[in-house]
Amino acid sequence: MNKTLLFLTVLVIATCGLIYELIVGTLASYLLGDSITQFSTVIGGYLFAMGIGSYLSRFVERGVAQRFVEIELAVALFGGLCAPMLFLTFTLTSVFPVVLYGTVLLIGTLVGLEIPLLLRILQDQLKFKDLVSQVLTFDYLGALAASVAFPLLLVPKLGLVRTSLLFGLLNAGVGLWSTWLLAPVLANPVRLRVKAVALCAGLLVCFAMGDRLTTFYEDQLYADDVVHATSSPYQRIIVTRGKRGFSLFLNGNLQFASIDEYRYHESLVHPAMVRARKVEHVLILGGGDGLAAREVLKYPDVKSVTLVDLDPAITGLATNYPELAALNHHAMTHPKMRVINTDAMQFLTEGANAWDVVIVDFPDPNNFALGKLYTTGFYKILKRRLAPGGVAVIQSTSPLFARRSFWCVETTLKAAGFWTQPYHALVPSFGEWGYVLVAQEPAGRHRPLPEGLAFLDEDTLEGLTRFSPDMAKLPAEVNRLNNQVLVHYYEEEWRRWN
Repeated sequence: MNKTLLFLTVLVIATCGLIYELIVGTLASYLLGDSITQFSTVIGGYLFAMGIGSYLSRFVERGVAQRFVEIELAVALFGGLCAPMLFLTFTLTSVFPVVLYGTVLLIGTLVGLEIPLLLRILQDQLKFKDLVSQVLTFDYLGALAASVAFPLLLVPKLGLVRTSLLFGLLNAGVGLWSTWLLAPVLANPVRLRVKAVALCAGLLVCFAMGDRLTTFYEDQLYADDVVHATSSPYQRIIVTRGKRGFSLFLNGNLQFASIDEYRYHESLVHPAMVRARKVEHVLILGGGDGLAAREVLKYPDVKSVTLVDLDPAITGLATNYPELAALNHHAMTHPKMRVINTDAMQFLTEGANAWDVVIVDFPDPNNFALGKLYTTGFYKILKRRLAPGGVAVIQSTSPLFARRSFWCVETTLKAAGFWTQPYHALVPSFGEWGYVLVAQEPAGRHRPLPEGLAFLDEDTLEGLTRFSPDMAKLPAEVNRLNNQVLVHYYEEEWRRWN
């Protein structure tokens, strides 16, 4: 037996095993939301199943090499097909959670069998201490390779479906080459080779059809026709078109519908613009679709608008996708506009500019990466970057559907030293939606609303600050970086509506 190739086998199967875990966790989070619960339960269930597999390996007493190859082929089959199977189950049945965790347990158990059996195959080739150290070294190297490649290369370039099929092919390849590596101790290597080749062929056909499979699933997931779909290192980007015009979804979450987005963006931008002492230099954090920038540019006193959005795929879409560029009035290519693709917290921390108005249009805090942008730490940095008389506004989720989450944002802003003015507006695609206006001191009116707004007028603007009893203030903890209570509030409250 070639020990080098066997250790390479360890590297490949370790990489594949972690990739399947990441795929299922990501897919569960994508389809079910509640990312903390999904990743925690998937990872915990997968590791538990690996423990079951390791335990079951003790009952394999004869034909260890034969069983190892058979298990590789089984991992290739179920791991390779896990993403398309789960998408199909979600779109066509009501038993998705059962299939999801059944898949976790099945693949985890099979993966848990691999290394113990391989150790037994190699036990006559090396001393025990060398055997364990070398096998585990390659095992952990494979895990590192998977964890780096998955978010940076595999998901952006291939997507979840083709990634699972690719690694199924790799597992099937391991099974196939193992029929030669282990040929002296295999009972029937030819039969195993036939199975491995047939499996490789089937997975290869599915891989070639990966884009069609993904399109089919997404057509079932969205009520309207999918007209644009792509993946970036940060998210899955979907544009649909239907009776409501066109809509943008990020990781399955609606960002806007063209039929009523003006209500959201007028409410987001203009209350801050009319209260700021000056509006010469405006900063937009998030808002890569350019729709908030469109509203800002309605003020002739604006001299510059800087838009900071992490994902160049979104700002590129806003610039180059004809319907979206028309909707944002080509704001992304306006001479006053500057677009920067970087992390918002890093931009605020490293810069020195003072801004007259800051529009904070981040996605809702449904995970810890976003939750950090709703903490006292972030808001204190933001406060230092406001010019004298400056005003900021923060998109703050729904005060009706996520009432405690909304008031947690307001409480956190107060704890950061801001004067606050919470308000809300009805956006039919979202329901009641909330915002918090903030400044270093109470901010009065300095200018009228611009002409030609579709939603806001003086009477409507005045009414935005009134809350009905079912949206009235609730006590909430301050959201800090070390606890991120807001993420927990948010997931608990939105779970009731999903």
